[in-house]
Amino acid sequence: MTAVLVVESCGPGASVQDGGRVGWRRFGVSGSGAMDRLALGLANALAGNPPDAAAVETTLAGLRLRVEGGPVLFAVAGPGVGMMVDERAVPPGVSVRADPGQRVTLSPVRDGVHGYLAVAGGVATTPEMGSRSVHLRSGIGGAMLAPGTRLPVGDCAALAPRALAPVPGHADGPIRVMPGPQHDWFDAAALDTLVAVTWEVGERSDRMGRFLVGPGLAPRAGSMVSDGVVPGSLQVPPSGQPIILMRDCQTTGGYPKLATVISADLDRLAQMPAGARFSLALVDRATAVDAAARLARSIAALAPRPVGGVDVGRLMAENLIGGVIDARC
Repeated sequence: MTAVLVVESCGPGASVQDGGRVGWRRFGVSGSGAMDRLALGLANALAGNPPDAAAVETTLAGLRLRVEGGPVLFAVAGPGVGMMVDERAVPPGVSVRADPGQRVTLSPVRDGVHGYLAVAGGVATTPEMGSRSVHLRSGIGGAMLAPGTRLPVGDCAALAPRALAPVPGHADGPIRVMPGPQHDWFDAAALDTLVAVTWEVGERSDRMGRFLVGPGLAPRAGSMVSDGVVPGSLQVPPSGQPIILMRDCQTTGGYPKLATVISADLDRLAQMPAGARFSLALVDRATAVDAAARLARSIAALAPRPVGGVDVGRLMAENLIGGVIDARC
């Protein structure tokens, strides 16, 4: 029988997310996907999945699931997120098996915004346009999680727990940006102001955008025809308060874009809660491309080890090369 996860309680921001819906933006479809790709990749690595497999993403609040139908291997990632199986706490950076009838609980996110719960075999909801990611505003990919939601688990024969230490996390420092396609719509000092001041994450922020609170950066008079936007686009509406678009952003917009957050730093920005203060730093294209490549290599290199290590004595006692023949014969 296929294992199923039954949601018993969750916050309003819990959903299924994977690596995102690629190739549909030209049709007006948001890419969606996990807000923090490093945390998603870590949880999936501990569960034995590809880094972009579908998992449960939480937002600030915790989550409780009940296992039905068969055993499941769980792994959690995210800043300050803890996991328990029934009443047993699971150490950070370790995956754990839960059997039918057991409950798996994720704590609220203590040091960020988003947590991730991966299962061996991945969350096997029905793909839509090549992805299982939920887009809240359109309903593409399904609905947000609620008590009573039943999540099927993909087939997986390997349920051996894995561990990874130290647990990787995001670097510190300013969020890096490049000049945007309409930076010349602003006064010459606008980019200097953008990187010289400290910004605050506004309370309206969500999966679609981070609303910034700080000095006004209104563009010079004029209007523009809507054109393409991407996650990371830093739009400036007439109010002068910037909006940084995130994973669930629309595909076009009519506000001029002063800058673009580089892709490697977008996950780190996503983990900054309302009220967090941060600065921006201007970088060139070569730096942005190198940072993206470094992040991709870091995710690909996540390699947890089986819990318990290697039994060297048993390996030495076994005939591991029996049957070898001379290739010249």
